[in-house]
Amino acid sequence: MEVPDYYEDMSLRLMRVLDTTGLREKARWKRIAMWQQAEEMLRIKCNNGDTVHIFGSQAEATTIHSLRSDIDIVYCLKIVTLLQDLQFWARGLSVFLVITDDTTPPGYVKLQRVLSHVPVPVCNAQTSTDMLDRNERSVLYNNHSIFKRKHADEHHGPANTNYIAYDISMDKVIALNLLSWPYTASEWITRRRTHNWPSQETISIIQKTGALLVPVGQILSPEKHLEWRISLSYGEKILVWQFNSTQYRCYVLLKMINKHFIKPKVGENVLSSYHCKTCMFYVIETTPTALWQPQNLLLCIDLCLIMLCTWVEKRYCPNYFIPAENMFLGKVHDSIQSNLTRSLRDLLRQKGRYLTMIPYGGIGQKLIRVCMSPHTQIDDVNTDIYFSLIHVHLMISDTWFCLLNEGVQEHPSILQRTFHSHGVRKEINTILTTFVCSSIGSYLASKCMQQEVIDQEGLGLAHEFLLLGSCSDVASGKLKLAACYLMEGNIVLAETILQNIEENYTFLVSNTNVWDTNDLILHRIINENISTTDVFRNYYAFPVPYLQSEIQCTPGALIPEMFRSTGSCTGSLDPDLDYWQSWAVVDPKLYLHFLEHQCYHRQNKIRHKMVALENIIWVIQKEELQYKDTALNLLAYCLEMEGLVMQAHKVLSMSMKLKNHRNAAKWQIAYLLCAAFRLGGGTDFNLQYSLSSGCISSSVQQG
Repeated sequence: MEVPDYYEDMSLRLMRVLDTTGLREKARWKRIAMWQQAEEMLRIKCNNGDTVHIFGSQAEATTIHSLRSDIDIVYCLKIVTLLQDLQFWARGLSVFLVITDDTTPPGYVKLQRVLSHVPVPVCNAQTSTDMLDRNERSVLYNNHSIFKRKHADEHHGPANTNYIAYDISMDKVIALNLLSWPYTASEWITRRRTHNWPSQETISIIQKTGALLVPVGQILSPEKHLEWRISLSYGEKILVWQFNSTQYRCYVLLKMINKHFIKPKVGENVLSSYHCKTCMFYVIETTPTALWQPQNLLLCIDLCLIMLCTWVEKRYCPNYFIPAENMFLGKVHDSIQSNLTRSLRDLLRQKGRYLTMIPYGGIGQKLIRVCMSPHTQIDDVNTDIYFSLIHVHLMISDTWFCLLNEGVQEHPSILQRTFHSHGVRKEINTILTTFVCSSIGSYLASKCMQQEVIDQEGLGLAHEFLLLGSCSDVASGKLKLAACYLMEGNIVLAETILQNIEENYTFLVSNTNVWDTNDLILHRIINENISTTDVFRNYYAFPVPYLQSEIQCTPGALIPEMFRSTGSCTGSLDPDLDYWQSWAVVDPKLYLHFLEHQCYHRQNKIRHKMVALENIIWVIQKEELQYKDTALNLLAYCLEMEGLVMQAHKVLSMSMKLKNHRNAAKWQIAYLLCAAFRLGGGTDFNLQYSLSSGCISSSVQQG
């Protein structure tokens, strides 16, 4: 193979450009750590014994945001026990033997049921989950409803796809866990490797991870409804993490080349990222380690394209772990083969010049600038750290809410789960425990205040929990502490805490729903190695939730939010989206100004409470609130307190127009209809509103 003279120089410049697109080593490992944290959150949330894993490009950090890579989540069911040998049989329900025969395609297996009381495979018995194969064996049907998730936007094979923010989709797959290494992949363990990649130590680690069995059959098989695909995603993730800096960038570039230059010509479902990953594994295994250096990046890309081209010409792409499995089967036909071969050969003929046309992350334009002027400064973009951080935020909120939804009355078991869940890192323990402590403290305080004679000792314990939770983030835990003091009547202490929160609410603070992380924060995360716990504690404010069990510590305006759903609604709720409907949840910045208004109202500080009211309106008008209907309802409550009943009613009408189903504004409107007969007086506070635009503004007349 003839290597052009400019390859080394161009490779080094390309490496420099890639450093500015989120592919630096520091950013890579920070992103991997964040996705590991997100995975741990999911495991805590999944409390039924099933295990959860995040695989694919996001977990491997082998993507940038403009590639729009999916988030791949696998749920491993605990209800099934899989065996490869009956000598390991043990009494139990839903035991299946992993079997293959002459008709089973490579890379796939069947699951034959085994009797629960003796180690005997079942034949000639058909149930709702089992069907008979051509040999009259009772095997598990892979398309049963128990292997499908509800509430999916789309279904792609075994994956149930939901679309989330920024055009990123989340693929959820239900799989079964095979704890031992599959017999059909034993060749990979003993394969002779000239260049010692992967190392024997890595092979031993991967062998212990076992495999996943995914409910999908080979596309051309007559028994595809009875077959299960062997997925070795654990091992793949470990191997990708073993990539050095050059291998890592080569893989990401290979995916970009495929998406921009090849897929538009041959179709979306022909050459996939998984084919590129398989190609990388084979090329790295069969080439010297010394080849994978920064100055050889372009050469390494060409070697991968040559291998892909060879596979296409033969119409055979061997699975890395099970070479007998052809991953081109059913994908590369005659017309597609010629187009795909032509596209790959055209790229090879260009000798790297096509790289200047890659649009993702502005790589092509940056490369042109660097080639024209070697000393050009290129801005370092931290977009991918930003989005990884956002997904961790979402996982935290989701896990935290799910833990609390079980009821803080069970707080000892909740704390035990967060402290002692298998594999949970200390940092994850710290994050979740502080959030949970706030609600436990609020629950205990509410329980004490329900008694005729307040239990001061119990109240002291509640305050200790609230103080532990006050360091969860910039505002959430502190706001619950301030609200507790407010409901106890300790107005001065509540006001002091609120003033402290407002002082720390600098321009750097981001609400998780706004997604406006400051570039300075991202720079510190990467270069100063700030932990995720410190990021949340110093730069983020989470929504503030209240359970019905915390009702004595909940300001009166939020109590209707807990009863927005009636018993007749519960059957229609989506458990993945509406589990918080019996809660009161409020955005932190708005809640800060609401509590300030309540404090100043009780102290009769007219000017201060009017400023707080203006701040509430400003937040509703300017901020992207996650719970805007609740925000409008709180504003209406404050207006009603000021005697501005008609204005409060108009704000509630805006809330109902925003969300007319399960909106607590209905309770307040009913109350205001009664209060309308007592309308009059009030502060000279002019409120302008627009029902059509949903905008409101205000001005206070100072006397």
